[in-house]
Amino acid sequence: MRVAKTFDHGVAWEEGSGISQGYSINGTIYVSGQFSHDMQGTFVGAGDIEAQTKQTLENLDRVLAGFGVTKSNLAYVEIYLTDVKEHFEPCLQLFKEYMGQHRPAGSLLGVTALAFPDQWIEISAVAHTD
Repeated sequence: MRVAKTFDHGVAWEEGSGISQGYSINGTIYVSGQFSHDMQGTFVGAGDIEAQTKQTLENLDRVLAGFGVTKSNLAYVEIYLTDVKEHFEPCLQLFKEYMGQHRPAGSLLGVTALAFPDQWIEISAVAHTD
């Protein structure tokens, strides 16, 4: 029997979005694109890629914890940056610190825009429960 589980941060705008922050089925966790917002749903870190990256990684951790796992369960990570040339180094440095010795597969993609005008980073992921 397949049992799906979802996770949301509990912020006001989530219910109207039509998606969950995380979805788990058969031992695989799919994490929707996380970005820099606090638990009231307010955008954090306008004009500061380091602040945005740190908050985005905290939100990723929160989703993983909602399924009882940690970043060591990440299998694949996708990072979207609106300015790869400018933000690649600070983002990558913070990501490497965050991951420690764990090395999931992943991609870093340059995009022209994200959901919010001041948003420079978004991270989605796939993790496992075992």
